[in-house]
Amino acid sequence: MTKEAFPKIKDQRVSLESGDQDHVLSFGFPEFPIISRQGGDLILSHMEWSVDPTYEKDPIMRKKKRIKMADMQSERVLGDTRSYWYRLRKNRCLIPVSGTYEHRAITGWPNKVPYYIWAKDRAIQFLPGLYQLYESIGPNGEKIQLGSFGMLTRTANEVMANIHNDGEFKHRMPLFLTPELEQFWLSEHFTDEDMKAVFDYQLPSKMLAFHPVFSVRGKKPRPDGKHKYEQWHYDNLPPLGNNEPPQTQTSLF
Repeated sequence: MTKEAFPKIKDQRVSLESGDQDHVLSFGFPEFPIISRQGGDLILSHMEWSVDPTYEKDPIMRKKKRIKMADMQSERVLGDTRSYWYRLRKNRCLIPVSGTYEHRAITGWPNKVPYYIWAKDRAIQFLPGLYQLYESIGPNGEKIQLGSFGMLTRTANEVMANIHNDGEFKHRMPLFLTPELEQFWLSEHFTDEDMKAVFDYQLPSKMLAFHPVFSVRGKKPRPDGKHKYEQWHYDNLPPLGNNEPPQTQTSLF
């Protein structure tokens, strides 16, 4: 489906046949297929998720900083010319996904409820990000080129704000785009003004579908053996916008 959406991909360095992709976490810096524009060509290749801060020479600090570089606030890319994201702004990429996960806090519940969110009427969508290429030394002392990327985020629409309602980065969401804007994001002649126009776009809530799922944290399998992204029922789960579970009445007799 990626090749169908972007038939002008000239260099396909990866196979999209993969194993268990129900839930991909950025914390381990996994390799993931992305589409990037390098020169005049569109290239489909694996890069590591979470931008590697190569400017940090201390290996321990470098890893600590990198954990926080999986996502990037779109507001900072053009708004902070001193940021690392500003330096990477010409390196645009798209991340092909079938959907994303986010967690919702419910008053009085010990654990947050995970949700699966996807674009209505689309089997796959492409999330915009930025990437970097850099040289490193291989196991035999040879020079090798490595790539890493991060996903762009923005303030959440109503649906996503009600799901992502807790934590340090609450009320944010991936920079969801329409198919037309996804194509525009990788267009060859793309200016900072074009980028600002994309950043200003907020996908309407009505264009997203969602449902609660079983825990996606850890390796605990679903009791019913189904995929992580399939719907799971929670007793007394309040509707979005109301995080107070219904009170259970206690008989006095």
